[in-house]
Amino acid sequence: MKARIKWVEDRTFVGESGSGHKIVLGTAFGPEGRSPGPSPMELVLIGLGGCSGYDVVHILEKGRQAVEDVAVELEAERAQQDPKVFTRIHMHFVVKGRGLAAEKVERAIALSAEKYCSASAMIAKSATITHDFEVVDATATEAGTH
Repeated sequence: MKARIKWVEDRTFVGESGSGHKIVLGTAFGPEGRSPGPSPMELVLIGLGGCSGYDVVHILEKGRQAVEDVAVELEAERAQQDPKVFTRIHMHFVVKGRGLAAEKVERAIALSAEKYCSASAMIAKSATITHDFEVVDATATEAGTH
């Protein structure tokens, strides 16, 4: 795997993945204090959510669960002193589908956290990662909108 980061100006950088995708990242700078994109640590957190979300969708589909949507909401705390690593991360999964079995959703999340998600395995070296989830029945939501 490869990546390239190029400084643009101030605290703005453009990152390019080995597969050719680009993303603007940076931190607040100057009197206006506007951020040009997510910070590097925000990208790490997004990467963790993406890695685990991907796993959960894949595991549920493989288990023939009628999953329609997965959202992962993450909340993190960082150390007060440099390097300001993550010390605690909570991941809340909202999984929507038709007739989803809560125990299968719980198992998919556990498998991602304990076996498949590389980002989780790395971040768990410095942070306590906790999870919870809710299952939204797509059939019940549709019935309520008619």
